[in-house]
Amino acid sequence: MGVQEQQLINEAFELNWIAPVGPHLQKFEQAVIKYTGAGGAVALTSGTAGIHLALRASGIKEGDIVFCSSFTFVASVNPILYMAAVPVLIDSEPEGWNMSPEALRTAFRKYEKKGMLPKAVLVVNLYGQSADLKKLKAICDHYEVPIIEDAAESLGATHEGMSSGTIGKYGVFSFNGNKIITTSNGGMVVSDDASSLEKIRYWSTQAKDPADYYQHSEVGYNYRLSNVLAAIGCAQMSVLDQRIEARRNVFRRYYEALHEIKGISFTKEIHGCSTRWLTTLKMNLSCFRDTPETIVKRFEQYNIETRRLWKPMHAQPLYTGCDYVKHADNQSICDELFETGICLPSSSNLSVEDQNKIIKHLKNFLAESKV
Repeated sequence: MGVQEQQLINEAFELNWIAPVGPHLQKFEQAVIKYTGAGGAVALTSGTAGIHLALRASGIKEGDIVFCSSFTFVASVNPILYMAAVPVLIDSEPEGWNMSPEALRTAFRKYEKKGMLPKAVLVVNLYGQSADLKKLKAICDHYEVPIIEDAAESLGATHEGMSSGTIGKYGVFSFNGNKIITTSNGGMVVSDDASSLEKIRYWSTQAKDPADYYQHSEVGYNYRLSNVLAAIGCAQMSVLDQRIEARRNVFRRYYEALHEIKGISFTKEIHGCSTRWLTTLKMNLSCFRDTPETIVKRFEQYNIETRRLWKPMHAQPLYTGCDYVKHADNQSICDELFETGICLPSSSNLSVEDQNKIIKHLKNFLAESKV
């Protein structure tokens, strides 16, 4: 948080715009529209709510198939269950770690033979980088299936000159506390489809019909972002580019210090510009006695929090019954990533001094565990 956030919160209180809807809410939506080039936007209580309403706007109904990235956080997939639809989980590609075009193509062919094409494809843009949306979109367009971009982690990233979140029919951003900018809690759906955004706005405010009394013809939700949190968002948008630069500098320092260590590799920046929301690396386990699990525990001894990469959804107890389509017959990329990957501290306000401590410890751990 900076100085401007408090000023705009005070302004919201002075104007008495505390409840959802208000001038800061519209300003926040307009700021995201201007920054991304999206046709329109609706601010919501969370990115999860945004995915839920984007699925509903895509016409998803009970029993429908939705293809979704397996290598992600559970919030990407849970809204498919909210709709009583059926997730089919898609593997990652080995360089950028996002959805594999090869696996997606295999999944389409498999389900086309069954006569059960998906109603939507939910592509997750991981760790601040857009997926290979040019290839993914070409596949989806061939089958006339819309893409929903879960761009929760990638606001500010680009793909071939286009903003992450604006390439699919719908894009969803998150402003949760751990994202590159935050409203404490919040999210936003963007789209060029104005009529669909109007429906999303309608559903997000309990689907109240235009009448002089409370009348409801459809199920709605209490999903609209509050004006107070939107005031924070307005201030945060003004520093987004600075946050991106800070995260990229964090990555650069890690890379320069560690990339020559045998058995270590970082996510490649492909298909456009990554925000480097998190710096992530893989360990070649044949080179070390330590595993990512033991490295995380060794960092804990120094009060430094690191994390494993996402445990894939097809390996989660909640989703073990779901179909999973691999990158190749004999290769599951996202299982490899979970077994070999680590997220390093990557905050925009991580000091160089603290980062140097992290680098020093990691170098020592890896040297001590060399095979």
